[in-house]
Amino acid sequence: MRHHFGDRFDVRSAGTEATRVKPEVLIVLAEAGVSADGLSSKTIDGLGDWEADFVVTVCDDAREHCPYQPGRKATIHKGFLDPSRVTSSTEERVEAFRQARDEIAAWLLDQFSH
Repeated sequence: MRHHFGDRFDVRSAGTEATRVKPEVLIVLAEAGVSADGLSSKTIDGLGDWEADFVVTVCDDAREHCPYQPGRKATIHKGFLDPSRVTSSTEERVEAFRQARDEIAAWLLDQFSH
């Protein structure tokens, strides 16, 4: 989202649990020319007092567990398969993250390019 629309939106990213940035994420971001500088795994609580006008969720777990935020105009949701659930070979995990990256990017461009 930040890569495509950072000039239009104040984009923040968070998950349902803070873990670590997976190596596969770093690989597929680099392939797409997206900087991973400052990237960290955090929950919405890790965003501090920041208030979102819109929350975009890309997995059903996030949609179900995203806390209520006063002032939010809308939650926009599209469920994608979670690539972190792939537990096979490194190559297959990277491919799952690559597919998720491309599907999410296409959806975001369709939704927010207007």
